[in-house]
Amino acid sequence: MTPTARAKASTPRQPERLELPSGVTIRDVAHAAGVSIGTVSRALKNQRGLSDETRRAVREVARRLGYDPSRMRSAKARRLVFMVHRHHSSFSLNPFFSQVMHGVEETCREFGMVPTMLSAGPADPVRNLLRMHEPDALMAAGFFETEVVDLLRDMDLPLALVDFWMPGCRTVNPDNLHGGYLATRHLLQRGYRRVAYLAGSLAHFSIRERERGYRKALYEAGVLANPDLEVVSPPGLDTALGAEAAMRELLKLRPRPDAVFAYNDMAALAAIRVCQAAGLRVPEDIAFVGFDDIPAATYGSMGLTTLRVDKEGLGRTGVKLVMNGDDMPQDIVQPVELVVRDSCGGVPFT
Repeated sequence: MTPTARAKASTPRQPERLELPSGVTIRDVAHAAGVSIGTVSRALKNQRGLSDETRRAVREVARRLGYDPSRMRSAKARRLVFMVHRHHSSFSLNPFFSQVMHGVEETCREFGMVPTMLSAGPADPVRNLLRMHEPDALMAAGFFETEVVDLLRDMDLPLALVDFWMPGCRTVNPDNLHGGYLATRHLLQRGYRRVAYLAGSLAHFSIRERERGYRKALYEAGVLANPDLEVVSPPGLDTALGAEAAMRELLKLRPRPDAVFAYNDMAALAAIRVCQAAGLRVPEDIAFVGFDDIPAATYGSMGLTTLRVDKEGLGRTGVKLVMNGDDMPQDIVQPVELVVRDSCGGVPFT
């Protein structure tokens, strides 16, 4: 054995290093942070067993050294948590997000990811609930309070918002403004002039944008906006009960509205039930347009005119935003389509 060979044989075998192009390893992060390699691993994988302070400190050191935590997760199937607000978690009552979830599941398979679902609100221990899932990426669908979104951003994981918008977040939304415009313009083209907007909470980005489209169509048609014709569902009620209460308020007006653009299909269908119970005929006495084109919009003897949203497409795009990061536009708006049915008198005038 040569001297060089003997020297090599006597050298202890070094543990395998997780090398990155920059040369920074998990061992370097542990040394700089003054913690064990196991602690670094749990912090970067977002696993349980660490305080928030330790987790943030380790992540900050890793970021400062240029360590990419996604490399640690590349050997296993990654997990994506699909979050909906607790108020939207009953898919039997609100099928919109179940269809979004179908698109999420389909695209997660393409990326080798495992999706799980979590419903939560501001009163829940959201951080602890998320840690039980040990996610590598997050999607939040629909409205969430600002404090919940801030908490999700603090998790320091890839995040996309679906059917919602907040500055600085990757988002994908249907074209709510144009959809509200198309719905209202269609009713105006059919000759209706007292067109009401039945809204949910205006804290929701989508509902505000639909209202903007409603007002834009009125303005272009030379119809003066009437604040009495814009009603908001009472807080604390589910979609159907809130829409029923708001519709009863509209029916008290004299003269009452001759058409209603409702912020989604569930609200439109609930409002129609109130009108029919009051002896009004749809569309002869009052016309309706909804938004989303959920399956229930085609049920029964009278179909609901609505704006068709590619709900599965929202889910697919949300996953791609999470996975492809900066390689995609950060604020994506998907087109919507007016679908004319019987609730506003059939085909539009030309």
